[in-house]
Amino acid sequence: MKKKIKIHKEGHKILLVSGIVLLLINVAVAYTFRSNLAYYIAGGVSLIIILAFASFFRIPTRNFLTSDNQIIAPADGRVVVIEEVHEGEYFKDKRIQVSIFMSPANVHVNRNPIGGLVKYQKYHPGKYLVAWHPKSSEKNERNTIVLEHDELDAEILIRQIAGKLARKIRWYLNEGDEVEQNGELGFIKFGSRVDLFLPIGTKIDVNLKQKVKGGITVIGTLS
Repeated sequence: MKKKIKIHKEGHKILLVSGIVLLLINVAVAYTFRSNLAYYIAGGVSLIIILAFASFFRIPTRNFLTSDNQIIAPADGRVVVIEEVHEGEYFKDKRIQVSIFMSPANVHVNRNPIGGLVKYQKYHPGKYLVAWHPKSSEKNERNTIVLEHDELDAEILIRQIAGKLARKIRWYLNEGDEVEQNGELGFIKFGSRVDLFLPIGTKIDVNLKQKVKGGITVIGTLS
């Protein structure tokens, strides 16, 4: 059975506006240059732009993995950080940080790594350092969400971080919401990063530089 690919709601307006603008440009080129070559070049470039936008906002159909004690990847991308750090915004103690870098080619919807209660949510305006910069987690525009596990005595912090290209963070959760594992948490446009801060003692099931898929790859197992 062939998998279907949808366009995320965050891309509907951009694709519509881009399509109208590119159509007008193509009409202007056709009337200005009166050349088939110019028309074909403009049309080809327009098609590439539309396909690039459609690819960025794509949402492929997936069979999500669900598990009571496993933390599922909140985003597509590559693991760039696995280390024990001091988390100073919410926990104010040591946690295991796992960071996933999303290139513009990745699917950019963010998903809940666990199910549970939204205990905390806060948006921070900030800078636009490259997403892999060590200080991007503290200095860049970002949004922080803390989920409390449904049954286990554990909280997980998820931080959406804007990068050099990503300048728009969307989040769909607020404090007090009850959420399901793999449900949509938010969306970051055009390249970005997602950090997870996990309890000390969590068994990490990924390695540095490993590629992960949101809703499918197991990041760690809660004790």
